[in-house]
Order: sequence, then C-alpha cells, then structure tokens
Amino acid sequence: MDDGSIIRLYWDRDQRAIAATGEKYGPYCMSIAGNILKSPQDREECLNDTYMAAWSSMPKDWPKLLPAYLGKITRNLAFNRYKSARAEKRGGGEIALVLEELSECVSGRETVEGEYDRRELIDAVNAFVRGLPEDKRRLFLRRYWYSDPVKDIARDNDMRPGAVSKALERARKQLREYLMERGFEL
Repeated sequence: MDDGSIIRLYWDRDQRAIAATGEKYGPYCMSIAGNILKSPQDREECLNDTYMAAWSSMPKDWPKLLPAYLGKITRNLAFNRYKSARAEKRGGGEIALVLEELSECVSGRETVEGEYDRRELIDAVNAFVRGLPEDKRRLFLRRYWYSDPVKDIARDNDMRPGAVSKALERARKQLREYLMERGFEL
C-alpha cells in the first residue's frame, strides 16, 4: 500500500491504518527504537506508542514523508522512555555515548527564557547538518539521529570504525565552531 493510501486510512479513522503502517514501516520504526532501547518489551511498547501517536496526530497533520514522520515519533518516544528509565540511575549503552559525544557541542540547560534560544539552536544545527557533504551528513545522522553504533556505521559505509569515529569527531568540532561563530554559548 502506498503512503497516500495509508494516510487516507488514518484520516478516515480506519483501523486498518495501524496494520498497514506496521506492515510497511514496522521494521524501520523497530530499528530506530532498537538503537535507543535495549529491552525487547520497551521496543515493542514504543512501536505501539508510535502507532497510537500517529493515530492521534494524523488528522491534524498530513506529513510530506510518512517514514520520516513515523521515524521522528518513534525516536522521540524511545528517547523519552530511555530518559524515564534512567532517571534514577546512569546506564551505559549507545545512547549514553551519543549524548556524551554531543554534550561538548550543545548544553542541556533548560529555562523558560531559553525556549527562543533553543529554537534558534535547533535551526542552526539543522542548517549545519544540511551544509555537510552527503557522506559526512550520512555518518552524522546515522550516529546522532538514529543512534547507530560506530561499528555498524563503519560496516555499512565500508570504513574502519576508527575512521568513522575520527570523521564524527571532526564534524562535532566543526559544529561547535559553527555554533560559536553564531553566538551560541557552549
């Protein structure tokens, strides 16, 4: 079933939308959740929550790219579940590494007054990523959007893990410089 037909099922409030979404995008969403959540039960619950979120929000929002829309929902839900599970304890794993790597570029300070700055920071990071050469952008997104392990990124790009790590390190340094040039305090 094509994406337009799936979206139409959501708009028509037809429960077949969930099955069609699961059939076409279930493995994709499960992969995203799996990179963030290690528990099979958490991944499955995240996937179900993704379908419910899509069901609840689809009437207000006709996405341009259904896989990106579902991927963003899944990623956000998985991160929220990860943060919730780690609220009282610090866990290891890929997400802790990803967040630690990016902490040198972007701080986690949250204030009411900072909401405008947060939006500007998001726009600046997006502009930086769009400006990367395609091969560097692919590495950056695989690591920092999909939270893929370095060894998997290396394997899929026919690179050594050390080369991927170095490329990511350079990209983080460039991001930091890019943000500092635009007046962001890091």
